[in-house]
Amino acid sequence: MRIGIDLGGTKIEIAALAEDGGEMLRRRIDAPEGNYTATLDAVAALIVDAERELGAASRVGIGIPGTISAATGLVKNANSTWLIGQPLDRDLEGRIKRPVRCANDANCFTLSEAIDGAGAGAHVVFGVILGTGVGAGIVIDGVLLQGANGIAGEWGHNPLPWPGGNAPPAQPCYCGRAGCIETYLSGAGLARIHETHAPGGKSAEDIAAMAGGGDDAAMRSLEQYASLLARSLAHVINILDPDVIVLGGGLSNIGQLYTLVPKMWGQWVFSDRVDTKLVANLHGDSSGVRGAAWLWGEPGQAP
Repeated sequence: MRIGIDLGGTKIEIAALAEDGGEMLRRRIDAPEGNYTATLDAVAALIVDAERELGAASRVGIGIPGTISAATGLVKNANSTWLIGQPLDRDLEGRIKRPVRCANDANCFTLSEAIDGAGAGAHVVFGVILGTGVGAGIVIDGVLLQGANGIAGEWGHNPLPWPGGNAPPAQPCYCGRAGCIETYLSGAGLARIHETHAPGGKSAEDIAAMAGGGDDAAMRSLEQYASLLARSLAHVINILDPDVIVLGGGLSNIGQLYTLVPKMWGQWVFSDRVDTKLVANLHGDSSGVRGAAWLWGEPGQAP
C-alpha cells in the first residue's frame, strides 16, 4: 500500500493505493490556510486515520505547491507562502516516524497521468496545470524528471514567448517578476482577457460556459486565450518535443481548447508538422494525489 497527499492552499486530499494502483481510500479536508504547524498536524492525522482504517502502515508521498530546495532542504517557490522556508518533509517524517517523499504538485499530476492516465505508454509526457496558478511537469519513460535544481517543468514562470500580437499587457506575478506565462494562462488571466471584450467581472468558468453557449464576446476571449496557450505550448514543443501534452486544472475542462490550440500552434513550432497530442487528463482532480502516491515507484518496483 502507498499513500498520497495532495497539499493544496485550500484543501488537503489523501488517497491510499494498492500495489496494482487500485484506490483503497480517498478523502478531503479543508486546509488550515496560513498556519504551518496546523498543516503538519492535519496531514499527519489524515495518514494515521487512514492507516488505522486500512490496518496497514504505508509509504507516503506528498505533492506540494512548490518544491524542496536541494541547497537548503526547505520549501521554495510555493504559492502557499506559509510553507516557504520550512523543512516540510523532515517535520512530517518526525510526526509519522518514517521517510516521506515530496514533489511539486504539477509533477505529481504528470506522473499520475503518465503511469496510468491520459499519457500512459508515451515516451515523453508534459503535464500542464491551468488553474489558479500555472505549472507543469515532465515524465520520461515513466520516470519523473526533477532536474538539478528541482524545478524541471516550471514553465509558468517563464515569459510569454513571441510577445505582442494579441497578448494583453504584462501583469505582475507573485514570484516578483512580470509577464510570466502564469499571469496570462491562469483563471485570472482568462478573466482579464474577457474584461477587454465585455466588462463585468466574469469568472473563467462563466466565460467557458458562455462561449459554449455561443456568446460572441466569450468566444473571442476564449480564442485569444487559446492563442496564448498555443504559443506557450509551441515553445515547449520546440525544446522538449513531447509525445503527449496532458492538461489539468480547472481550465482543462474547457473542451474547445483541444480543438483550437492544435490548430494554432503550428505557426510557432519549428517543424513541417506537429504530431504532439493535446489531451485532457483521465483522473481529474485525483491525479495530484495519485501521483504523490506513485512517488514510491510504479507497480512492482522497489521503493
